[in-house]
Amino acid sequence: MALSLEEQNRIDLAASLRIVAHLGMHEAVANHFSAAISDDGKQFLINPKWKHFSRVCASDLLLLDADDASTAERPEVDATAWSIHGQLHQRLPHVRVAMHLHPVYATAVSTMKSPQILPIEQNTARYFNRVSVDTMFGGMADTVAEGARLAGLLENNSRLMMGNHGVMVTGSDIGVAFDDIWTLERACQIMITALSTGQPLNVLSDEVAEKTARDWEGITDFSRRHFEEMKELMIQLDPSFLD
Repeated sequence: MALSLEEQNRIDLAASLRIVAHLGMHEAVANHFSAAISDDGKQFLINPKWKHFSRVCASDLLLLDADDASTAERPEVDATAWSIHGQLHQRLPHVRVAMHLHPVYATAVSTMKSPQILPIEQNTARYFNRVSVDTMFGGMADTVAEGARLAGLLENNSRLMMGNHGVMVTGSDIGVAFDDIWTLERACQIMITALSTGQPLNVLSDEVAEKTARDWEGITDFSRRHFEEMKELMIQLDPSFLD
């Protein structure tokens, strides 16, 4: 029997959390991933407060309604998760998936005066002119107003470099979003490593960077396959997340 959208999203979202923990991209018991399950995007799944990514199962994911604050009035709902993801899913119906992380290299880039990912090879070029930048960090994002502000920065872009904070990636499905945030962290790692040599960077021309970014946009099947392969690895290691 075919799985419902909610059932499939529960499995895939739990898998993405497990993968991120396996790769060491998580931060303690913070950070959140969400996935919309209704046509209008307002009903969405999200991981519970302060539960380690490596222990989240499909059944642990919380079902919230962006139009109904009472659904978030539970101790297992993190206030910052509701403030940010609730506003994203309320205001941006095209956002089906949102992944917010504080991975080491992307967060390091977020602390730069100009937190841009320079196109110096094909991973970094994927983000050429395709990342919004927020330089107005004001502490924990635990208000609806702050969530609405961040949603506005993502209205016309799928990625946000959150200055002095971390990153947010949104997407059409979990596989595409996972590969995007994985590649974004890898791109930042490559750039930080290149900068650490102290040598001048050979930045790609705008023309080559743009062509490379467009080429990336044409291979979403690659992104989904990457996710499916990583999900299979998680199943082999510990299939308990399927429950």
